[in-house]
Amino acid sequence: MLKRIWIPSPNYSSRGGSNVRLLVIHTAEGSKTIESLGSWFQNPSSGVSSHAGADDKVNTIGEYVHRQDKSWTQAEFNPVAVSIELCGFSAWLPAEWNNHPNMLSNCAQWIAEEAAHYGIPITRLSASEAQGSGRGVAQHKDLGSRGGNHSDCGPSFPMDRVLAMARGEYPQPPELSEDTMSIAATKTSDDRMALFVHLESGEVKQLEQERPGGDWWKKEDGGYNWISKGHPGK
Repeated sequence: MLKRIWIPSPNYSSRGGSNVRLLVIHTAEGSKTIESLGSWFQNPSSGVSSHAGADDKVNTIGEYVHRQDKSWTQAEFNPVAVSIELCGFSAWLPAEWNNHPNMLSNCAQWIAEEAAHYGIPITRLSASEAQGSGRGVAQHKDLGSRGGNHSDCGPSFPMDRVLAMARGEYPQPPELSEDTMSIAATKTSDDRMALFVHLESGEVKQLEQERPGGDWWKKEDGGYNWISKGHPGK
């Protein structure tokens, strides 16, 4: 279960009897921590809020508006949605998203917990489904002009991987001690291998095989670089 840090926002209102059918993912486009995001939402003059936020903290999110209330973040769809803001940017490339495994894991766990609460399927909705009567998970951009005409979470956001994590089909970073360097390994749903290395600094690095028995890659210098054939390297 996620640790939820309560940072209440005054920017919310009643759902007016509407039932929640959407779990919507956003990018904050500025705030880099759930605390700084909470400070922005606590400002009445900002006129905005979201239910939750996620950064790189292990198994932790910020919570700003109770799920039964309406946050102010996706215009016409506010009454029927619960929302999470990732402390990232829609312009991030795949390599940068891969450098934030804790954030992706927190997002996936939030989806799993909210979906269980509302009985919403962990299914990716098309734009037409999200804007119609579909029940599932969408990005802010899927809501179109009626949702404020935004582009987040961007073209490189690993939506399918996050949903697979939420369904328990893809490995999430292990919760390891922060005072030692630890390593854990697990298989993905398509039989690849993923390793998670937890450093003394608290950073989690991920190594991953592109195919069973294939090459190992690691995040390094802004991208994934080949390090070894058939074993996790030196």
